[in-house]
Amino acid sequence: MKKWIGIGIIAILLLWIFSSYNRLVNLEEAVNSQWANVESQYQRRLDLIPNLVNTVKGYADFEQETLTRVIEARSNATSVKIDPANLTPDQLARFQQAQDGLSSALSRLLVVIERYPDLKANQNFLDLQAQLEGTENRIAVERQRFNEKALAYNASIRRFPGVVVARLAGFERKGYFEAAQGAERAPEVKF
Repeated sequence: MKKWIGIGIIAILLLWIFSSYNRLVNLEEAVNSQWANVESQYQRRLDLIPNLVNTVKGYADFEQETLTRVIEARSNATSVKIDPANLTPDQLARFQQAQDGLSSALSRLLVVIERYPDLKANQNFLDLQAQLEGTENRIAVERQRFNEKALAYNASIRRFPGVVVARLAGFERKGYFEAAQGAERAPEVKF
């Protein structure tokens, strides 16, 4: 009789370990899947930039330095790759820094474009600008969803009893997207 009780306890313990492990795998895969959605939106933005630059270049007698900065920032953003299985806070910060550099270069480009009223009325430019704005909104939504998935995963690997299985199986904490440096200060508007 004691033998069967011992076997029953071991069976329950094994079922709990398997269940916990499978839950952590599902949560980690949700984080990885959401990361793919984030990357997809960033790739969409990267794909739009050459069209935007070529439209602007062909339409306006433009400041070459601004276009060069946008192209260099795009190149830098494409060079930072992250393995979804290893989304550490440091790697995510490096990725975010490269993307913030591209956002900054695009902002400068759009400010300079304000000097060209004919360009601002060009339908191709307006379409590209609308697509770029839509993509920036999609990026923000996907980043927020990524942080939500990472939060659920990180909380699960830190809470008891999941922490036991997480440590035994080697599940690691995932990083979060954070606000860019200086985002806490409102932009200065001058007229």
